[in-house]
Amino acid sequence: MEGSVAALRLASPPSVSPGAMAGARQPQNDGLRSLPLSGHVGFDTLPDQLVNKSIKQGFCFNILCIGETGSGKSTLINSLFNTSIDDPMSTHFHPNVRLKAQRYELHESNVRLKLTVVSTVGFGDQLNKEDSYQPIVNYIDAQFEAYLQEELKIKRSVFNYHDTRIHVCLYIISPTGHSLKTLDLLTMKSLDSKVNIIPIIGKADSISKTELQQFKRKLITELVSNGVQIYQFPTDDEAISQINTIMNGHLPFAVVGSTEEVKIGNKMVKARQYPWGIVQVENENHCDFVKLREMLICTNMEDLIEQTHACHYELYRRCRLQEMGFRDNDPENKPVSLQEAYEAKRREFYFELQRKEEEMRQKFVQRVKEKEAVLKEAEQQIQANFEHLMLMHQEEKLKLEKKRKALEDEIALFNMKKANAELLQTQPMVSTPLSLKRDKDRKNSSFT
Repeated sequence: MEGSVAALRLASPPSVSPGAMAGARQPQNDGLRSLPLSGHVGFDTLPDQLVNKSIKQGFCFNILCIGETGSGKSTLINSLFNTSIDDPMSTHFHPNVRLKAQRYELHESNVRLKLTVVSTVGFGDQLNKEDSYQPIVNYIDAQFEAYLQEELKIKRSVFNYHDTRIHVCLYIISPTGHSLKTLDLLTMKSLDSKVNIIPIIGKADSISKTELQQFKRKLITELVSNGVQIYQFPTDDEAISQINTIMNGHLPFAVVGSTEEVKIGNKMVKARQYPWGIVQVENENHCDFVKLREMLICTNMEDLIEQTHACHYELYRRCRLQEMGFRDNDPENKPVSLQEAYEAKRREFYFELQRKEEEMRQKFVQRVKEKEAVLKEAEQQIQANFEHLMLMHQEEKLKLEKKRKALEDEIALFNMKKANAELLQTQPMVSTPLSLKRDKDRKNSSFT
């Protein structure tokens, strides 16, 4: 729970000397008065009440592991929490970067921890790595947005809300021994204002100690020169300021993870066995795994949760509400209530809606006029085509009329010729006896 440890610290009652007189008053700089008590009241049990309540509710911790495929993300998480998290092997052939979230519930003594591990799949495997970090940024913003929407509800359940905001980012750097990759710089630069980043050199047993120290110094120099803000362990608490100051000097941590146990002497330890020797995971002379676990889980887990809520989420919330039009002061630097800000934003949206409506209406009228002009032009074109077709029709009609008249003349002439032919055919049939008589007389004359 956010702020539980901070609440425990703030809830501790001020120390009162046993012999203090009742009714004595001591003014303080902040306007509060310190009143010594003459007897036991009972609010000194408030820290115990908060502890019992926190233990009953359980705690929530969300880790984001960023690293290239095969950099040892799953092995590191298994080693940190001394458990076995089932995570199938990933290939190098993913077309884009995606995030995979897995939730677990861990128990240690009587403390219950709801652990969420979000790991990157396919990070750094694409040929074009320009937008490889964008899905990570979108995921973190999505968790902030979900929490903000829960806060803005009328009927909220933030107290029982399962917090999915990322509390820490374990950024695993490949032990190249040279310098940071451009992708690493771009990714950390994009995330440093959204999450607590702890850089880690993974598989640190692959380079020598001398190269490792040089690599650490080079990484820190590059991070500072490029303006990347990594998480610094807090030094304001006197109880842990000294150890945190020392551990800040060991960043980035060079770790080795392993789930295999090797027998050394009379005990079994987590280690990696090589032909040349054994690298013990929990041996501080071999790697910084113990330092990472102590700083991450035992000492600063609550500070990571508090920093996420008080800094990173507040920054997102402030920017998001400003985008929505809410503000604390008006242009005259006078306080503005939420209702006033809401009404002002409502009026702004109303005027904007009216402006857009008028703009759309004008566009609609303009488009109607343009459409009417197009239709009128099409109508004129159709009318011109119609008149042209009518003219052609009249010409064709006149031609047909002439052809019909000529055909009628031909028919009349043909009928006349036919009548004459019929007349000629009837005339030879009438003159036949006379011609026969003449032929007979001609024959008789020839005989004589």
